[in-house]
Parts: sequence; structure tokens; C-alpha cells
Amino acid sequence: MKLSPGKLAGMKAVSDQRGIIAAAAMDQRGSLQKSLAKEKGSEVSDAMMEEFKTLVTEVLTPHASAILLDPEWGLPASKRRAKNAGLLMAYEKTGYDKTEPGRLGDLLDHWSVRRLKEAGADCLKILLYYTPLDSKEINDQKHAWVERLGDECRANDIPFFLEFVVYEEGVDEKGFEFAKKKPKAVIESMREFTKDRYGVDVMKVEIPVNMKYVEGAKAYKGERAYTKEEAMTFFQAAEAVCTKPFIYLSAGVSNAEFTEALELAAESEVKFNGVLCGRATWKDGIPVYAKQGADAFRKWLEDEGVKNINNVNDRLKAATSWYSIYGVQPELAKL
Repeated sequence: MKLSPGKLAGMKAVSDQRGIIAAAAMDQRGSLQKSLAKEKGSEVSDAMMEEFKTLVTEVLTPHASAILLDPEWGLPASKRRAKNAGLLMAYEKTGYDKTEPGRLGDLLDHWSVRRLKEAGADCLKILLYYTPLDSKEINDQKHAWVERLGDECRANDIPFFLEFVVYEEGVDEKGFEFAKKKPKAVIESMREFTKDRYGVDVMKVEIPVNMKYVEGAKAYKGERAYTKEEAMTFFQAAEAVCTKPFIYLSAGVSNAEFTEALELAAESEVKFNGVLCGRATWKDGIPVYAKQGADAFRKWLEDEGVKNINNVNDRLKAATSWYSIYGVQPELAKL
């Protein structure tokens, strides 16, 4: 597989010199606003959302290869990122349609791939709620949607990052019952969207197991969904179906749990290509910002936030470059 010039340039912009994607995520919108409002005890203004995102970007991007932001509140922050950090932009609206089955997403009304690229995006990201257990009608809608997005990114010669989050209606996705189903859901989702027809350049995927139910893990809560050996097999099975680069998302878990999952991926000898990590880095600072203000949050980020992102970066020593997947020579990638 070869990348077009624009896609290659975008991929280089969001990767480190090794060809690893060590990106921070700060595109949370609805969930962040709710969390801040809960801690603050009152509504959160647009200015506060912009300030929170800008502080995270300023403090953490010197330690990241890129930052993922949204165009709604993240554009001011995008101008404050470190020179070493590329820019990924989210193209979807926050949340999903709760009036229809299937958790269908939608695109931002006043944006297009062309406009996001003009605003400085090196790569585009779309979030898709997906499960192979949904009806053929629902998944056909989602497949067509991703195909259209892939074509729009091809037409604008910009890399397309697809983030899919697995789910099951009426089930607690953090609970034991879903933990047993999660590996298959992640594996089958990766099998589907690695197909060339979708035009996906990088898959942003969940850890295929819930570490809280891996017997013997530090995060283990006492109820076993899988042994450590079974968990490693699921990591390997997910990689085996994938022909495109893939990076792990933190999915809101703690920094300790996410880094332990990356360690297990490394022990499983999985050739993952990096991370796009958000809440595991900065979410514990939400009450600091909400209750103590911007200065206190900056100090927290400079201490705990930097420690958190460096904890993740340390685990990326085991990550594998995407260069070989796309036939890129390392010396050319640095040009």
C-alpha cells in the first residue's frame, strides 16, 4: 500500500521521528461540559471550554506528536500547540441520535473536510459507534457513511482516522457481561473497517479486553472474564485481522489501567502503531479547573498531567512504526 503525497504529509505531521503516533486527545465536548458543570455546580461557558482545551494543549503537546481537537471549542487551542505537534480535527457532532436505534452519528453542520483542512488540520478523525451485533440495515447505513467520509478525505488528500467504539444496547459496556463480548466486537469491527473500500488510513481502536476483568491484572476487580493468556490471545487476534495501522484509545479509563493495557499489548507482541490518549491524561484535573481555576489547573497539568502523558509515552517504546505498512522508508519520512 502506498500513500498519496497529501496523506503521507499528514501522517508524518502527527507522528514522531520513529513513525509512532503519540497523540493527545482533547476533542471531548458534551461529556467534558457535563463533567465540568458537575464539579463547578453551575453551567460552563464557551470561554471555559476553550480555556480548558487551550491549557491542556499548551502543557501537554510538548510531550506529544499531535493533538486531537474539535472545531467548536478547540480552534483557539490549536494555535497554541507546540511546534512539534501535528493537528487532528474531529468532524463529527458530539454524541449520537438517541431517538433512533443504532447510535447513529452526524457531521458538524458548518464544516467539511475541505474547511477543516483549511483551518489547519493535518488529519481528520471520525467517531463511530459500532457493533457487528446490530441489524444489517443499521450497519449498512454506517458502512455507507464511512465510505462517503473515506471518499471525502481521498478527494482532499488528507489522512482519515476512524475511531470506533463498540457497544450493545441495554447493556453496561463497563460491566462483566459486556466484557465477555467485547473481544469479538472489537475484532470484528477491525476486520470490517480495515477493508480498502472505506479509505481508512489509521484505525483508532479500543483495547480488546476490559482490564478490570483480566485475572491477575493490577486493575482486576475480582470477577474473571478472561485469564491473562486469553486476554493476550484477543490482542493477537485483533492484530491478525488488520491490514492498516491501528492505535489505541484510552476510553476514559485511568492512566494506570491504560498503561497496564499497553504493557499487555507489548507482552503479546502486538504491532500497534501508537495511541490517541485523552482522559487518561487529563481527566483527574477536571475538578481542579472547575473549583480552583485556570492557574491551579495549569500547575496540575505541569505536574500530574505531564507525568501521565510520559507514563503513556514510556509504553510506546514497544510500539511499531507505520512506515513499513505503507512502504515508507524511514529516511524519507523525516524529510
